Amino acid sequence: MNDFISQIFLDYQTFYMDEWFWMFPAATLGLSLVAFLIFALPWTWLAYIEPKWLAPYRIQNKSIDVKGTFWPSIYHSFKNTAVAFGFLVLLWPLIKHTGIHVGELPAWYIIPIQIVFFILLDDFLYYWMHRTFHENKWLLKNVHIVHHEIKNTCAINGNYMHWFEFACTAGLMLIGPIIVGAHLYVLWAWVIIRQFEAADGHMGYDIPWNPARLFLIYHGPVYHDFHHAKFKGNYAGFLSYLDGLLGKTHVKKYLEYKSLKQQGLSVEEIRKQL
Repeated sequence: MNDFISQIFLDYQTFYMDEWFWMFPAATLGLSLVAFLIFALPWTWLAYIEPKWLAPYRIQNKSIDVKGTFWPSIYHSFKNTAVAFGFLVLLWPLIKHTGIHVGELPAWYIIPIQIVFFILLDDFLYYWMHRTFHENKWLLKNVHIVHHEIKNTCAINGNYMHWFEFACTAGLMLIGPIIVGAHLYVLWAWVIIRQFEAADGHMGYDIPWNPARLFLIYHGPVYHDFHHAKFKGNYAGFLSYLDGLLGKTHVKKYLEYKSLKQQGLSVEEIRKQL
């Protein structure tokens, strides 16, 4: 027992000299921030200038307040990353013993299977976490309300949230890779995909050639945009079916939007009608 405690204290005291700390949790956190900014900044710039060809694809009637939310979003992104780094240091004696590794890569076909598993598990867990943040009055008032300060989002708003919510979201993202003992590079690929979804889900436009449409199980920015517009419902991240499967929590207007889209109406026509 004394040896175990001594090892924990040693890990705390020497984490900054441990190459694996910088290669695994620190580099993963840095990659997460950089990937988010790479995905979010171009869409945010387009929302700011909103060229004539883009305006008809805006999901909500009102214009997006990019200027008013840009720097607060940058602040939250860097603040939350700093707080998450502190948690990584605090939990390093446990994190270092997960199965994440830099050994031999799995067979090529195993990697997409693992990624799909990460998406399915993360979205299931995120649905319940997100729904709890809304249904628990204390969490809603003191934590999740920060993210809902913005009702008409652009991509850079994806990580505009309370540090506790950010830490919880990041923690859920690691559960799948830890369960399977993923290769570090597979973890990094998953982190990039997850940050792509964080930026894309808040972009505020339903663009037909959006590359996100390549993810067949992902329903794009419309799904989460209605969550911000209507506050409750649409609690998942990638997989909108969870709202139907786990409690009939779809936003009604979102379902109407989908129905009108299937009837052939344009985004602009649907926006005016809803």
